[in-house]
Amino acid sequence: MIQNPFMAFRFVVEFDEIILGGFSEVSGLSRETEVETIREGGNNLFEYKLPKGTKYSDLVLKRGVIDTEIWTWYDKVVTGKIQKQNGCICLLNSSGERAMEWNIIDAYPVKWEGPQFNASSSAVATESLTLVHHGINI
Repeated sequence: MIQNPFMAFRFVVEFDEIILGGFSEVSGLSRETEVETIREGGNNLFEYKLPKGTKYSDLVLKRGVIDTEIWTWYDKVVTGKIQKQNGCICLLNSSGERAMEWNIIDAYPVKWEGPQFNASSSAVATESLTLVHHGINI
């Protein structure tokens, strides 16, 4: 049986099992292993590539402005009270059930960006939150 790919617009974001609201965009869901290149003397055919360490990109969550919960979480960081939370980016299938989950470990906000206002536009006022974390698991 061939399964259709999942649609990228069906997702939910949770942190410590609390749905923070509907997000319009999540970016930065990536990890990359750095490698060190070593050349062996006298061997010109190839070079060795050895893994050094893995790094994770910052997550950026964007949503329409609906309440102050995100602001409150980031404000705690600003005042030195870092509140790390585990979270989940959950991809939903066509029935609204969870198809895949990316678990975020020990995340906390490091940047908040408010909406841009323009009187000649009818766009939704959006805010974004940048999170650092200690890893992603599927």
